[in-house]
Amino acid sequence: MIARRNLVEQYAFSNIDSQSNSMTQNKGKGPEMIELRNKIALVTGGSRGIGSAIARAFAAAGANVVITYKSDKRAANALVKAIGELDVECLALQTSVDQRKSVSKVIKTTLRKFGKIDILVNNAGIWKRGEIGTMTDAQWDETVDTNLKGVFLFCNEVSPIMKRQGSGKIINIASTAGQRGEPFYSHYAASKGGVIAFTKSIGVELAPYGINVNSVAPGWVDTDMTMEVLGDTSLRSEIDRAIPRGKVAVPEDIVGSVLFLASDLSNHIVGATINVNGGSVLF
Repeated sequence: MIARRNLVEQYAFSNIDSQSNSMTQNKGKGPEMIELRNKIALVTGGSRGIGSAIARAFAAAGANVVITYKSDKRAANALVKAIGELDVECLALQTSVDQRKSVSKVIKTTLRKFGKIDILVNNAGIWKRGEIGTMTDAQWDETVDTNLKGVFLFCNEVSPIMKRQGSGKIINIASTAGQRGEPFYSHYAASKGGVIAFTKSIGVELAPYGINVNSVAPGWVDTDMTMEVLGDTSLRSEIDRAIPRGKVAVPEDIVGSVLFLASDLSNHIVGATINVNGGSVLF
């Protein structure tokens, strides 16, 4: 038993030394231990907020990045310029994520440019108040089509490509609202709950092809989407106090879990949801 323990300890310390060397060599080149060089990453809703932070992190780790955006061309172009300074390529494509033709165009353009898609992050989403009893069909459809149908359309287009490649990583951005519900945002909660269930379902379906499908469920994050609510200082203080870590996340707080799921470190994780909410919701 002692000899075996010594071998285990020797192996463990050898790995630590190897990882330390890797971190030293990777200093200034992106997140430690995460290497995405020569990978092609597609991030929907990538011009601002969480999507922008993810795109920047992928680029810092060596990936070429394609982002989609709905309307903010200025933000998209600024991100392309910033990522270009990291000696990788970035392409920004205006897209309606809930329209099949628009999604197909993104996929075809990406393949023409790069020849493959290694990583898909379904991040595009909206969060708008809607009270049950007065919510219109249009309000419901806009949220569910953007947040859930968009995820389906991109996964449906990308999965055959990844099957042919024999590998791929799909990360769907869900929400704590999809786990516990959210009053006055029932359509949003339903869409994100659907994302979580969809992730579990296709995760098992695609795992035999070397494709990992997982999701990340953020809690409160300080972005343009939550600006109006979090701009109320008294409400912001109340929200901060309800989070065990004592503060609302920033987009960069979400990035680590997405990078991990996009890397080879997550190869045996299938259909999981990683909670990134400061401890406010535990499942």
